[in-house]
Amino acid sequence: MAALADGEADYSSWDSDDEYQKFIQNMNPPRVTIDNTSCPNATVIHVDSANKYGILLEVVQVLTDLKLIVKKAYISSDGGWFMDVFTVTNQSGHKITDESVLQGIKDYIYKSIGPDSCFLPSRRRAVGVEPSSDHTLIELTGTDRPGLLSEVSAVLTSLECNVVSAELWTHNGRAAAVMQVTDRESGLAVSDAERVGRIKGRLYNVFRGRSRDAKTAVATTGATHPERRLHQMMFEDRDYERRGKDDGRAAASGSNPGPVVSVVNWLQKYYSVVTVRCRDRPKLLFDTVCTLTDMQYVVFHGSVDTEGPEAYQDYYIRHIDGCPVNSEAERKRIIQCLEAAIERRVSEGLKLELSTGDRVGLLSDVTRIFRENGLTVTRAEVSTRGDEAVNTFYVRDAAGSAVELRTLEAIRQEIGQTVLQVKGHPEQPKPPVAAQDSPTRFLFSSLLFRPRSLCNLGP
Repeated sequence: MAALADGEADYSSWDSDDEYQKFIQNMNPPRVTIDNTSCPNATVIHVDSANKYGILLEVVQVLTDLKLIVKKAYISSDGGWFMDVFTVTNQSGHKITDESVLQGIKDYIYKSIGPDSCFLPSRRRAVGVEPSSDHTLIELTGTDRPGLLSEVSAVLTSLECNVVSAELWTHNGRAAAVMQVTDRESGLAVSDAERVGRIKGRLYNVFRGRSRDAKTAVATTGATHPERRLHQMMFEDRDYERRGKDDGRAAASGSNPGPVVSVVNWLQKYYSVVTVRCRDRPKLLFDTVCTLTDMQYVVFHGSVDTEGPEAYQDYYIRHIDGCPVNSEAERKRIIQCLEAAIERRVSEGLKLELSTGDRVGLLSDVTRIFRENGLTVTRAEVSTRGDEAVNTFYVRDAAGSAVELRTLEAIRQEIGQTVLQVKGHPEQPKPPVAAQDSPTRFLFSSLLFRPRSLCNLGP
């Protein structure tokens, strides 16, 4: 292995030095401070802590779960210290002024990375959600096709299972789903081994379709953050290598240009520099940091700027073994994986929101109506809040065209005009705004000439 630069840590040995890391954390507890005065229209969050592999993702994940919008970020984790500055707003784009909310942000971040957190980078849970044996966790990957979610939910209903929550992503002709289900009668996890095997077998046949490359997994508990798990599942399924019909249509129309990702080596400082440029959207920072972490890369420095319609991200990375990117194949793989991570959450189609009383078979009935009217679900978020079902679907017709108004009205008549809300009618998207050169676009590109530009972040 190549020698590390002065002051750099070898992250490959961190697992074997767990006790030492705990000692360092106890001696240097994290510090979370919130500044609501320096920025007129946003809240600034400073996070300082002893460094550890995966800590950046932990913080970004908390901010994402709290539904905060990261407008700018500055990242530095050289040596043994981690120091981040996040400029955030609420979902309405306003500064956060509620003191209880601000205190909650501090508490969640500290709990996530503090001395007692003992987090594992591969296993995390959403904020406020503890792993529970009351649910059975189902993971599915396979070939995407129209009506897939309808078939899966119909099978679960026939097996007397109730879907408590679910997320479905589709990308490059592939599909992945993470679902939490309970027994219809008891409301608890399905624990009978024979029944679990029957559920797994039936769902495998559905997801397999005409091919044989489907995967199913059933467990009584699951501590992994569901969105991170979806990224991992699609990465393991190598969706970044496949090109489906959906992407061909998008490329042909030119209406939804994909992300631009580049990877170059900065040999003087022994870094690989990853630059991401794409249209901004919620959770973009989580998706890119999650992918780099799961590919076992460490972000030593970084900057994020989402002021305007486009987002600009710079990451100065090395592999966990301390080496920068050392081959053309590795460089291309990073680019492919980051592009896929960004595209998976891009929501093509019409957004429909369903809010009604929860009942067994609701998801099966709604998706059956979609299928009977010639619609396919490209992404879905299913959740239960008390006795209410709150579901979001992104749909389009089987040919990938816009949903016709008469089809939409027929669906709403059958489901309920007040139950199913339409969030925007499908139109031709506006042409992308031309990128404007900005002196603040890439923070760390200026390090080549002004190496002291980070001094204002503190010691």
